[in-house]
Amino acid sequence: MDTIISNSAEDTESHGFRYGEGLKPGTVIGLSGDLGAGKTCWVRGLARNLGVVSRVYSPTFALLHEYEGGRVPLFHLDLYRLESVDEIYGAGLEHYLLNPAGITVVEWIERWVDYPPASLPDYRKIHIEILDEFKRKILINDGKDDRY
Repeated sequence: MDTIISNSAEDTESHGFRYGEGLKPGTVIGLSGDLGAGKTCWVRGLARNLGVVSRVYSPTFALLHEYEGGRVPLFHLDLYRLESVDEIYGAGLEHYLLNPAGITVVEWIERWVDYPPASLPDYRKIHIEILDEFKRKILINDGKDDRY
């Protein structure tokens, strides 16, 4: 497990960019953190690394944004509005979680309470904690356990 301190939104985005190096299709990244912690900001950096040229914004109301045209497709999910695993399956999101054709990043991963991270071939977890108005602690876990 690694810990990174970000001192600004730009730092958080830069970390997402660096994290994208070498990611391959089939990777699922679960993001957690309070509202305003910087989850979408982190995804913007990752998307830039993957060559996404369109604007990256939170999929809270759409549930999913698909970004094509980069070196790897990026699927950006937000489970904040979903309250059960049945709703996730009802929305048709499970294949992005269980068998993605690209890289899937899931904000509010803790809403998928039934997820089996150990069974996913390349699952990672990132938690972003608010320290103050600008500063964030980014905790990175390979996803095989729930430690932060």
